[in-house]
This record gives sequence, C-alpha cells and structure tokens, in this order.
Amino acid sequence: MKATWKKHILTFKKPGGTSRGVLKEKETYFLIVEDNGVKAVGECAVLRGLSFDDRPNYEEKLDWVCANISLGLEELYVQLKDWPSIQFGVEQVFRSLEVEGSHILFNTPFTQGKRGIPINGLIWMGSIEEMQKQVDQKLKEGYRCLKFKIGKLDWDQEFALLKALRKSHDTLDLEIRVDANGAFNFSQAEKVLNDLASIEAHSIEQPMPVNKWDYLEALCDDSIVPIALDEELIGITDRAKKKEMLEAIAPDYIVLKPSFIGGWRGTEEWIEIAENFGVDWWITSALESNVGLNAIAQYTDAKHLRMAQGLGTGGLYTNNTASPLYIKDAGLYFDTATESKVADDPIFK
Repeated sequence: MKATWKKHILTFKKPGGTSRGVLKEKETYFLIVEDNGVKAVGECAVLRGLSFDDRPNYEEKLDWVCANISLGLEELYVQLKDWPSIQFGVEQVFRSLEVEGSHILFNTPFTQGKRGIPINGLIWMGSIEEMQKQVDQKLKEGYRCLKFKIGKLDWDQEFALLKALRKSHDTLDLEIRVDANGAFNFSQAEKVLNDLASIEAHSIEQPMPVNKWDYLEALCDDSIVPIALDEELIGITDRAKKKEMLEAIAPDYIVLKPSFIGGWRGTEEWIEIAENFGVDWWITSALESNVGLNAIAQYTDAKHLRMAQGLGTGGLYTNNTASPLYIKDAGLYFDTATESKVADDPIFK
C-alpha cells in the first residue's frame, strides 16, 4: 500500500461573501492511496481560519499519514483525533478501496438514481442588489428553501431584503434560513431574532461567537426562532464535552459538517448525542471539492432525510474535480451513467 497527497487550490467562479470575509480561493488536499492495483482518493478539506486542524504543520501531518498508511483505518482514525479533516480523508480512502475506487461509496436510492436530496439555495453576502440577483436566480431555478449569509451589512438593510421576500412568498411557498457565522453580540442577536420571528424564518445559524454558552442558552430559551449551532461544534472532540455543550445551550438544531467534526464517525457521534437531548440536525458541506461533497451526499442520503440539506456547493468553482453529482429542481442527484473512477480525474495524475 502506497500513499501520497496533493494540494489543490479551488478557484471560486464568483467571490463568496461571509461575515468573516470574501472567499476567492479555497485550498484543499487529496489523499491518494494505491493498493493491489486499486487507486483511491479522499479529500482532507481544511478551511483556513475556521477548521480545528488549521495549523502550520498540516502538511507534515499528511506526510505522517502517508508514511503510516499501513496502520489501517482504525488506528489512524484514533491517532488523528485532533485532525478531523484528515480523519475524514482517511475514512474516504479506505471506503473507496473497498469499492475498487468507484464513485459509489454507499449503495442507496441516491446512488441508484432513484431519488435526489433536497438542498437549500445559498445566498452569499454582497450588496443588497447583488443578493437580490442571487435570490431571483435561485427562485427561478425552483428553490423553496433559501439560506442567507448575514452579518456583514447593516442588519436593517439585510432584514428589509428578507421582509420583502417574505411579503411575496409565504411560509408554504418558501423557507428562509439565515447564517450569521457568529456575527452578533447578545443585544444585536436579540433584535435580529425578534425581526426574524416577524417573518417566520425557519432558523438562524450561530447568531453569536463560539464559547458564549450562557448567552446562547439565554437566546435559545427566549427565542421563538429556532437556533442552530454550527461553529460551536468545531474543536469539541471529547464525547463528554459534546454532551455538556448540548445540555448547557439546548439549541434547536446542530449543523453537521463532516470535514470539521471527524468525518462520518464524528458525525454519527454528534447525531447520537443530539437525538438523546431532543436536538434536531441537518448536514452541510464545508466548501469541499466534488470528492468530499460526493462522500457527504451519499452518507446524507443513507440517513433518509427529507429536510433541505446544505449540499449545493459543487458548482462554486472553476476547477472542481469531475463528479457524478448534478443539481436539478433544487435537488442534488447522482448520474448513474458516470462509470469513471474518482482517481481517473486528471487532477490526481
């Protein structure tokens, strides 16, 4: 068994605006393993400035993984506890080896072409005019759930856009979600939540910065708008700490990004704990290439979820990897006619 890694810079077709800044490029790493003539690829999708394993020695850790790939999945996963994005890449590689390098990692109705996964339409930050153009396009494409990145512009401006949208589309016609990425302080968050309640928003993700448990608990207690935790999950690798956080804050939802939380296994643990506390959840990509997105989408379909998921990021880049995934009628689908293997993409040569 031989392993190597390759860095790849994904380039956005259009800059993506968030409360943390504007994204133009996104680096990612591919773990490439060959065993008995089978070539498999997994993605280690670190997101600089946000991932728990965003550290200067990230590439050194990938070198270590390649040198020790013969340890196998179980031992590598344990030793990579503090490297969740690499854990996920290792999971993908060993799963891909089992299926001879195929795009099909899970045999589900999704990969059989029998159903799609409902997804939300993502509205990036920008000027109000730019955001309105995005809204118009997503509605034209048939989306019935829109997720807005908020917190960079003046909130009154952002809310005016949302209010006008709700006036023309009722809750049966359109679900409105917002993602603040921790942009607000407590008093700001209270106002935002009150405003969102008036338009019957579905939810708000991470209204405040991480580690403000008392404040978040107060918001969750008082708000009639469901609150979802996202960044709050990053870096919590201990099972007892996960329980402590969910019990303390008692959110309505958690947002699961496998690249941030230890891949499929980490996601499974969060789901188990959340459900024990009566906390619901959905799954979202974290700007991976199509390699990681494919792995997340197939896992998601195996959960039989009908709520809109955050998996519509495959078309963001000019230089993405080849993929059997495509979007139609606000759903993510798998093209069963795609017979090539993941490692056949020229990017991995």
